[in-house]
Amino acid sequence: MSLGGCLKHRLGRIVFLLWLPFCALLLSPTVQAQDKPPTDDSVTVMDSFNQQSLEQQKAYELSDDDKHRVLFFMGVGLVILLCTTAYLGISMVVFGKEVFTFHMISAGLAVTLGLAHAVAAIVWFFPF
Repeated sequence: MSLGGCLKHRLGRIVFLLWLPFCALLLSPTVQAQDKPPTDDSVTVMDSFNQQSLEQQKAYELSDDDKHRVLFFMGVGLVILLCTTAYLGISMVVFGKEVFTFHMISAGLAVTLGLAHAVAAIVWFFPF
């Protein structure tokens, strides 16, 4: 046998001997025992965790009255921003004041709050 063939043969044996413990580990009964379906005790434990999770979720939910209150305050803020935008626009056109930047900031905030108000109302109350 040549030197290259002998080296390949020895390298193959080394790789086989290194992989042998991993193969034995995969076939061992402890690894196979983990694949069994859960017992009744584990199902009971998981049910108690699921029940606790549902209770915590209900504790953090907003009631319909709270949702209406949030939308009301968003609407009040939106009306204030719209009135401010209109006031600044009229004062620019009629009185010639230099408030264009403030007018545009107020308009941008009004549009943003209007979109947030619409999205919140649709998400909370769309299915009625």
